[in-house]
Amino acid sequence: MLSANTNISTNEEELVRLLKSKDRKGFALLYDRYSGALYGVILKIVKVEEVAQDVLQDSFVKIWKKIQSYDTTKGTLFTWILNIARNTAIDKTRSKAYKQQASVLDIDKGAAVAAASRGNKSKIDFIGVDKGVAQLKPEYQEAIDYIYFKGYTHSEAAEALELPLGTLKTRVRMAIQELRKLT
Repeated sequence: MLSANTNISTNEEELVRLLKSKDRKGFALLYDRYSGALYGVILKIVKVEEVAQDVLQDSFVKIWKKIQSYDTTKGTLFTWILNIARNTAIDKTRSKAYKQQASVLDIDKGAAVAAASRGNKSKIDFIGVDKGVAQLKPEYQEAIDYIYFKGYTHSEAAEALELPLGTLKTRVRMAIQELRKLT
C-alpha cells in the first residue's frame, strides 16, 4: 500500500481533485485519513476482524472506481465514503458465503462485539464523529446509531425503533444536516 507523507495537509477539495484525476497520492491520503474510522464502522457491522479487513479493502476499491460520481453539493467526502463502506459491509453480511462462514465459525460473539466496540470507539474519535453525534437530539443519535454504527437498513431500524419508515428517514436526514453544520 502506498504511504502518504503525513506532513502534507490537503483539504477535502484538493483531495477530491487528486482522486478524480486518479492520482495515487490522493488515494494514499484518503486511506491514511479515513481508513481507521471506516474500519471501526465496518467491524461493528460484520463483527469479525478478518472479514472487516476484506470489506475495508473492497470499500476502497469501490471508492476508487466510483469517485467520479461523488458530488460535493450532496455532502462531504467522508459521508459519501462512509455510505459506500457501510453498504459494502451490509452486503457482505447478507451474502451466502458470510452466513455459511458465520455458522461454521465457533466464535465467542460477546467477546467479538466487545472488542469491536472498544476498537470502534477510538477509530471514530479519530475524526470526531462521536463528539458531533453526542451534540444531536437523542432521537437523532438513536437513528444514526442504528443506521451507521449498528449496520441496520432503514427498514430494519424503523422496525427496531418502532417508527414509521418515513419518520426514521427524516430523522437520519435531519441528523446529517445537523452534523454538517458542526463541521
